[in-house]
Amino acid sequence: MNKPIRKAVLPVAGLGTRFLPATKAVPKEMLTIVDRPVLQHVVDEAREAGIEHFVFVTGRNKAVIEDHFDMSYELEDTLTRRGKRKEYEALMADLPAAGAMSFTRQQAPLGLGHAVWCAREIIGDEPFAVLLPDMITMAGRSNNRCLAQCLEAYDRHGGNIIAVEEVLPEETHQYGIVAVGADHGSSFEITGMVEKPKQGTAPSNLIISGRYILQPEIFGILERVEKGAGGEIQLTDGMVQLSKSQAFHGVRFDGRTYDCGSKLGFLTANIAFALDRPDLAPALRAEIEKLVG
Repeated sequence: MNKPIRKAVLPVAGLGTRFLPATKAVPKEMLTIVDRPVLQHVVDEAREAGIEHFVFVTGRNKAVIEDHFDMSYELEDTLTRRGKRKEYEALMADLPAAGAMSFTRQQAPLGLGHAVWCAREIIGDEPFAVLLPDMITMAGRSNNRCLAQCLEAYDRHGGNIIAVEEVLPEETHQYGIVAVGADHGSSFEITGMVEKPKQGTAPSNLIISGRYILQPEIFGILERVEKGAGGEIQLTDGMVQLSKSQAFHGVRFDGRTYDCGSKLGFLTANIAFALDRPDLAPALRAEIEKLVG
């Protein structure tokens, strides 16, 4: 029987240089998609999938993330005294249980693999999820978001799971790419991985899209792996090593993923999530028609 996935690692130490000057004082993870921070959307997805403990790998000037997931006495008291019950209950619904969140520092920008390795003492000897906070997802036909679909595949296959999605072949050099083995429908065996291959050399057009289930043996590998693309410790390189002794499966997410690390992805996500809200969609559609008309 597979060990349950209780913990998730969220690497949030990035500087957000693509969104300067907005991210000079505000972490990129706290920029809002409609009225919720990007990071809250990611945590919501993990909670829906059954994650119980969140491990944030942070850096300097990220204290506001810790504050966001803590009580805010002055705000809560003001809402209560003013009779804003709906707003108060919304805050309380997002408040995590005591002890359900841990924070550790990466200290130096050495890559995603290094960020995951920094969580090793908190994760311990159990499988865990990794969610990239730049990527937020919207459910598709299954009504489950991406991590929930990854956990379904983990229940079937065990081992290690990676969510993937298709891109145009000419875009593959920008991403981590997987090679496809035996196909099981919504999931498939992964026979190889490469980080940012040279144009024309990618084994498929399926990119690693920011949701993972990994076994704890990855930590020992990341401690020894050499720096790869960009002079950083790449998680993909660590997974390549782990795949020599453990199975990896890919999951074709049937919903939509928005890369909020890019300006276009961020703007698109705001529109998509707003259009998914009955209280906003009609008026927003009318405004969009004015703009594009």
